Amino acid sequence: MRGPGRPGQPGQPSGPGPRARAARALAQVTGRALGPYQSAVVRIGFAGTWLFFLLREIPNRHELYGPDSPWSWQLAERLTASNRAFTVLMWSDSTLWFEIVYAVSVLASALLVLGWRTRATSVVFMVGVLSLQNRSVFMGDGGDNVIHLMAIYLVLTRCAQVWSLDARRVRLRGSASAGAAGPVLWTVLGLVLAYGALAGRFGTGWLAAFAALWVGLGLWWLVDRYEPRGEGRAVLDVLANLLHNAGMLVIMAEVCLIYATAGWYKIQGSRWQDGTALYYPLGLDYFTPWPGLSGLLAGSGTLVMLLSYGTVAVQVAFPFTLFDRRVKNVLLAVMMLEHAGIAVLLGLPFFSLAMIAADAVFLPTAFLVWLGARAAALRPVRTRPRPEPAEPAGPPVPSEPSPVPR
Repeated sequence: MRGPGRPGQPGQPSGPGPRARAARALAQVTGRALGPYQSAVVRIGFAGTWLFFLLREIPNRHELYGPDSPWSWQLAERLTASNRAFTVLMWSDSTLWFEIVYAVSVLASALLVLGWRTRATSVVFMVGVLSLQNRSVFMGDGGDNVIHLMAIYLVLTRCAQVWSLDARRVRLRGSASAGAAGPVLWTVLGLVLAYGALAGRFGTGWLAAFAALWVGLGLWWLVDRYEPRGEGRAVLDVLANLLHNAGMLVIMAEVCLIYATAGWYKIQGSRWQDGTALYYPLGLDYFTPWPGLSGLLAGSGTLVMLLSYGTVAVQVAFPFTLFDRRVKNVLLAVMMLEHAGIAVLLGLPFFSLAMIAADAVFLPTAFLVWLGARAAALRPVRTRPRPEPAEPAGPPVPSEPSPVPR
C-alpha cells in the first residue's frame, strides 16, 4: 500500500487549482494596497518636481500663466470652452484670483511632498496642476504632460502609507484622520465646491467627480473616527485598495506607453536611423546650457551614434523586460541616468525629474526599504533627558554645629 505521494507525481495534485489561485489573487488585490514604497516615491517625486518648478518661476508667473501671458485670458476662455478642459483660473480674470490659485498650488505641492492629509491635498494638487497648465497650454517642455496625467492618477492611490506625516500620525495617534485639521479642510473644500456648483463653474463630469470625492472624504472620516474596526471601515478599505492598485497599474502602463511610443516614433525618423539625431540639439543655443560640454560630446561621431542607438534600444525594449527582474532593473538604471544626462546636457531639469519620478514606480521594494533606512539613519535622533537618579535614603548626615554668638 502506497503512502501519500509527493506533489508533482502522477495521480497527485501538483498545486492549487485555478479557483484557489483566483481567490488568492483577489484577496491580494483587495486585502492591501500594493507597492506602498513605490507610490510614496511617485508622490514625492511628482509633487516635488511641480513644487520646484512653481518656486523657480515665481518671478515669471504672470508671463507663464497669469494676466501677462501671451496666451491671453480670452484665448484661454475660447479654448477651454471648446475642449472642456478644467481650470479654476477661468473663474475670474483678476490678478488677485491668479495669485491665490498660484499660492494654493505651491502650498498643496509642499503638503503633498510631506504627506499631510494626503487624501485631500492630492485633490487640491490635481486642481492646481490642471488649472495652471490648462490656462496656458503651450508652456512646458514635455514633463508637464507627464505631471498632468500623474496628478490625476495620484488621487486614486493610497500614497501616504509610508514616508509621510499621515503615516507618522497613525503611529502616534492610531489614525491618519485624527485631529481637527481634517474637518476644517473638508469644510473649506465643500464651500469652494458649493460656490463653483451654484455659479455654474463646473461641467457636469467635473462636478460629479469632485462631489463624489468630497462625499467620499467625509464618509471616510466619519467611519474612521466612529467605527474604526467595523464592517463599514472594512468595506471602505477594500474599495480604497482596489482604487489604489488600479491607479498604480495605470501609472505603470502609462510609463510603458510613453517609452514604447517614444521609441517606435524614433525608429521611423531618418536621423535616428543613421545615428545622428543627438548631434543637432547639441548645436542649438536653447539646449546648450554648457556649450563646452555639448561641443565635446558633439565632436565624437562614435559617441553620438552609440547614444542615439542606445536611447532607441532602451526605450523600445523596456516594456518587454518587466517580466525579467534583473534586466528590468538594469534598464531602469540606464534610463534614469539617461534622464539625468538630458537634464545636464540639454537643460531640461523638470522634464528629467518628472520622468525619473515616473520610472520610480518600477524600483524594487528592497532597494527602497534600504534607501529609507539609510535616510532614517542620517536623521538626528532626539533623546529626552533622563531624570537624575534620586539619592538613596539613609541616616541624616550630621552637620557642623553653628557657632554660638558670644
